[in-house]
Amino acid sequence: MTTALVTGATAGIGATFARHLASRGNDLVLVARDEQRLRTSAAELSRVYGVDVEVLRADLASRADTVRVAERVADADAPVELVINNAGFGLQSTLLDPDTSVHERALDVMCRAVLMISGAAARAMRDRGSGRIVNVASTAGWVTLGHYSAIKSWVTVYTESLAVELAGTGVSATALNPGWVHTEFHDRAGIRASKLPDVVWVDVDRLVTECLDDVERGRVISIPTKRWKAAIWLAQHLPRPVIRKVSSLLQSSRRH
Repeated sequence: MTTALVTGATAGIGATFARHLASRGNDLVLVARDEQRLRTSAAELSRVYGVDVEVLRADLASRADTVRVAERVADADAPVELVINNAGFGLQSTLLDPDTSVHERALDVMCRAVLMISGAAARAMRDRGSGRIVNVASTAGWVTLGHYSAIKSWVTVYTESLAVELAGTGVSATALNPGWVHTEFHDRAGIRASKLPDVVWVDVDRLVTECLDDVERGRVISIPTKRWKAAIWLAQHLPRPVIRKVSSLLQSSRRH
């Protein structure tokens, strides 16, 4: 059995990754802010799947807490073979908001933490000659929907760059780009998603299954379902003014 570390592990995509990995026999290190939810999740996964589950309470907006997680993935005495950088949150604050605190926190959680944890994992895995890193980005990174798009675009390009540097080491890096996924994410972010057509939604179990399959194949970009692959192919080939216009329409629809 191998050990996997998952950030943002008590809800949504992170909790689904933890469940799927436990069902495959992976021991786990679960990372999240809420220690009670962590311990409840750990006890349930251990009971149902018979795996060892370690909990690590950390707020990834805190550099000190992020250092502790990075030190855990670098621990040669208790190696982590798979890292899932999933922690994140949606942004309602606009780029013109004079209070930038939420944007700064978003950078800490979804960029700085990814940089530090991925880097620590990559160095440790390179030295062992094997390992897998998954960074959860978003299809939003291919459009221009505020700071969230900018952050998730960074995650994808960072992961691609990491994959280039890891080539030939036995270690892979994969950027997962979910579309609209049925989790509590949108409700917690205050995003109105009830009017979206069924065709845009992706089942979270399918998302995780397809991602783990892509990781095993060594794919650097993982996009779930054929329809989202087609949508992102289109986004990659449309002129940027068209992308900005479509993004403006999407942004406007969210306000009504």
